[in-house]
Amino acid sequence: MSKILTVIFTLLISTAALAANAKPFVIPELQYWKGASGYFVPKESMRIVCNEECLVKVAESLANDWCTMFGFMPSVSSGKVRQGDISLTLNEDKFLGAEGYSIRIGNTIKISAPKTAGVYWATRTILQIAEQSVDHSLPEGEIKDWPDYEIRGFMIDAGRKFIPMEYLKDLTRIMSYYKMNVLHVHLNDCGFMQFFDHDWNKTYSAFRMECDTYPGLTARDGYYTKKEFKKFQDEAGELFVDIIPEIDVPAHTLAFTHYKPELGSKKYGMDHLDLFYPGMYTFFDDLFKEYLEGDEPVFKGRNVHIGTDEYSNKDQAVVEKFREFTDHYIRYVESFGKRACVWGSLTWAKGETPVKSDGVLMYTWSKDFTDTQDMFDQGYKTVSIPDRDVYIVPAAGYYRDYLNIEKLYDNWTPAHTVDRVYEEHHPNISGGMFAVWNDNCGNGISVYDIHHRTIPAMQTMAVKTWNVSCTLPFAEFDVLRYGVSEAPGINRLAVVKGKKGVVYECDELKPGTEVPYREIGYDYSVSFNLQAADEPLGTELFNSGNAIFYLSDPVSGKIGFSRDGYLYTFNFRPYPGEIVSLAICGDNKSTSLYVNGKLYETLGIRKCVYEGATRPTYQVSTLAFPLGKASKFSSIITDFKVSNTRI
Repeated sequence: MSKILTVIFTLLISTAALAANAKPFVIPELQYWKGASGYFVPKESMRIVCNEECLVKVAESLANDWCTMFGFMPSVSSGKVRQGDISLTLNEDKFLGAEGYSIRIGNTIKISAPKTAGVYWATRTILQIAEQSVDHSLPEGEIKDWPDYEIRGFMIDAGRKFIPMEYLKDLTRIMSYYKMNVLHVHLNDCGFMQFFDHDWNKTYSAFRMECDTYPGLTARDGYYTKKEFKKFQDEAGELFVDIIPEIDVPAHTLAFTHYKPELGSKKYGMDHLDLFYPGMYTFFDDLFKEYLEGDEPVFKGRNVHIGTDEYSNKDQAVVEKFREFTDHYIRYVESFGKRACVWGSLTWAKGETPVKSDGVLMYTWSKDFTDTQDMFDQGYKTVSIPDRDVYIVPAAGYYRDYLNIEKLYDNWTPAHTVDRVYEEHHPNISGGMFAVWNDNCGNGISVYDIHHRTIPAMQTMAVKTWNVSCTLPFAEFDVLRYGVSEAPGINRLAVVKGKKGVVYECDELKPGTEVPYREIGYDYSVSFNLQAADEPLGTELFNSGNAIFYLSDPVSGKIGFSRDGYLYTFNFRPYPGEIVSLAICGDNKSTSLYVNGKLYETLGIRKCVYEGATRPTYQVSTLAFPLGKASKFSSIITDFKVSNTRI
């Protein structure tokens, strides 16, 4: 009997050892997984082998990212694959399409795909799996993966709030890590006149591109040089992310009418072009030409967005001129070899004037402006970007402050358009996107605040545009997604993983002390004892490059901080020689100062009501606390602690 039990026990152990590995978690979820048993454990002798010249850059990118994430650099080689190597090859598996790939994980990792893009996406999968285990091991098995939709994108409004180029570059790296392949940059827009004394001359507007055709048109508070924008597109292309630049006309055009008032409509407002102005086409033909002409144009990609949304439809004669305008700029952009993209508005602007549809990409965003089936019938290819589901407008009180990612994960796909639900893979639906609109100019929202809203949306939309039949329950996805990095070497959320509570402390913080984190993100507390000196105005405690925390702010000498061009102060200034205990706590809604263990003041979201305005605005006073290298100061700071939990 004991021998029988021993045999049974041995068989059970053997069976367990041979059990198939579970499907690994990645963002977006894999389309197909067949588990084997065992694990590929990478060693420092690991090579990345590719024998095709077109894959060398992909191999080098994988090696560099591997080193960034895991601390050792695999060599890139050609020739025969050895045990422990990763190999990259092209194949002719037409089923996988232009972006699909396959991976076999055994004693080697074999990546193959019909196109270079698929090989690159496979390397993102490998990195994500590897980062979720201590030894960076990968479960043995077979992966086949492909996107359900061609366009998987994100639109960011840089017109109403300047978005630094450094952040745009990080965005492309993050998107690439999640296999999102389109970043749409909205380059001009304006505020709402009701928040600027009902005066168009005072209302904020900006055009974010360097411009030689019209000197002085470019925004003075932040813009992109043509050289850096071209480089940005090149670098994004190496990550297989396409950049869609948008010059938004004929509404949202206050930046242009501020520059040349004759362009503005006296009937509909200066944020509308006067479509009957004789010099209008000349002005905008020359503007678009600056960025589209030549062998190396400023707008380098296939797609250029021309706007065409939210123009008045009160007068049919104006509607016909709007349709004429739209058709003109579709064809004008196409004359430079580009594909024109437009916001869907032709249901709103019904008329007789024909507007070209063949080869045009339309964003279906509002049921008030677009009847989706009508656009399909007219022949438009579309991007699904329904405002009620996927528009983020930070701290505005309308649309969504944060996307409802559970609802999107469980119920949404690009087939869920603004007004109908279609079958998946409908031939007129090219993909899906989400957007951040910075409608309320000057409301204190920081780039960090935008990012805090973007990342959970990005992770969710990456799944729902790549694999619409994902099987992992949302509750599990919402836990596991925190185990995946934003991208190799990027931690814009300033999250300290693996620790809870105090993540850094020192007995005395002296000028020049280096804290191992550039910033600490929401939710946090930073506490210290202060023996205050008579600090001159502008004395900094830390300056991360993104934000500054002051021991003596530049205006009043109080405790305060600045970021994104905004200065915030607490109504507290320590007496010279005073010994006091301070703590600063921050989350996505407020920043608070504690003095001697008691809440002293909270800078929160402030509601602002303007005379004659139809709605209020909200001012935000948030801070991702800057760290890095301590600045120069004379005060004595002891018992300095940084925690990723609030008091």
